[in-house]
Amino acid sequence: MALTATLAGCSSLTPSSAGGDGDLVLRVQGMPPATDKPGVALFKKQVADFEKAHPGIKVKGSTTVFDPLTFSAKLSGGNVEDVIKVPLTEPQRLIQQKQVQPITAQLKEWKHFKEFSPQVLQPLTDSAGDVYGVPQNPYAQGLVYNRELFEKAGLDPDRPPTTWAEVRTAAKRISDSTGKAGFVHESKDNQGGWQLTMLSYAFGGELEKEQGGTYTATLTGEPTKKGLRLLKDMRWKDDSLGKTLLNNQNDVIKQFAAGQVGMFMGSPGTYRLAKMQFGMENTDAFGVAPMPQSGGDATLTGGDIYMVPKSADKKHAAAAVEWLTFAYAKPQYSTEIAAEQAKALSADPKSAVGVPTLPVFDKKRQTEIDAAIKPYINVKLRNFKPYTDGLSTLKLRPEPPYQAQKLYTALDPVVQAVLTKRDADIDSLLASAEKDVNAKLAADQE
Repeated sequence: MALTATLAGCSSLTPSSAGGDGDLVLRVQGMPPATDKPGVALFKKQVADFEKAHPGIKVKGSTTVFDPLTFSAKLSGGNVEDVIKVPLTEPQRLIQQKQVQPITAQLKEWKHFKEFSPQVLQPLTDSAGDVYGVPQNPYAQGLVYNRELFEKAGLDPDRPPTTWAEVRTAAKRISDSTGKAGFVHESKDNQGGWQLTMLSYAFGGELEKEQGGTYTATLTGEPTKKGLRLLKDMRWKDDSLGKTLLNNQNDVIKQFAAGQVGMFMGSPGTYRLAKMQFGMENTDAFGVAPMPQSGGDATLTGGDIYMVPKSADKKHAAAAVEWLTFAYAKPQYSTEIAAEQAKALSADPKSAVGVPTLPVFDKKRQTEIDAAIKPYINVKLRNFKPYTDGLSTLKLRPEPPYQAQKLYTALDPVVQAVLTKRDADIDSLLASAEKDVNAKLAADQE
């Protein structure tokens, strides 16, 4: 995310080129929900500053969030904003189906374009090298844990589990000694499949492969089965997964914020939700470690991606890239803007400044940004240290690149069955899900 003010001169819209009948109205997704008051205030300031720097353009923010059940229909019908926000599961499919526009030419005119992390841009790039989006706050999944519950269970909060065998042991100790859920695995709203993907990566598996330009699901691999067997044992032998077994991410974070969960798979960014949305009082109890491993040495990476849909006409597309540059690239590259935003956010005691993310640029630039925001950091960085120290040892693997949400939809019932049925047959459940998904993927790729 890097494309600062230099870029603004390459495609700026003047009032005359904005339409002649009045201001060009640019509709953009990415406006935070009303519950995120610091985020909303920052968004409104960005809009005001952008409109001042780009006369003739008026930005209309939208709180629309990605819904896998309705998104494709809205996009195909052109019923979306001029800037769309999607998870990292979507860009490759949208690129292949020509539903989004390349923005490479504008981005390359910025002198710092080459400082982008290739790893960050790769999922947003087609086979010809064209870039189609700008990422925001990329992340890598890890193990979020409650330091207070660790201490109550006689576990060292500065030495969190590094293997899944250790997670199982710690979960049982927490459950037995505190009565809380030792570990919780999300299981609905496509998030059961999403988290099973993380687990499969940690065991050395994959859920999708590409051959000759065709994608197929590979849900029946042994690493995926091992991950499900682990969950089954934790549920039915250890009874360490708690009593509420059908959860999405918000359910889990809400329980965690209330001190009812020992561990779950999540990124450092879940700290913001725990504190700002669910009112976690003892934020010092929030700890995060790298994803525990069992042979995979890998973790899932993701983030929000901002793209320009095909439905945006030339003028709106040019304005959209201006907005992407101003709102998402500059703040993530500029030390001055990073410090200014950190200072503004830190004025609200409910904010969270300094939560680690994956660097969008090279290590040198990230070090400079960290130094710039240091005076305003209001989170206990020591509690994130296991994560930041250990992340470099893991391979970062993106989500399945084609129709990942369909994989997740098929895998949710598999996870739910393992958690709620003692006699769940993992092999047959995965075989059935794989057959179902491959029929859908084949139809999509005809």
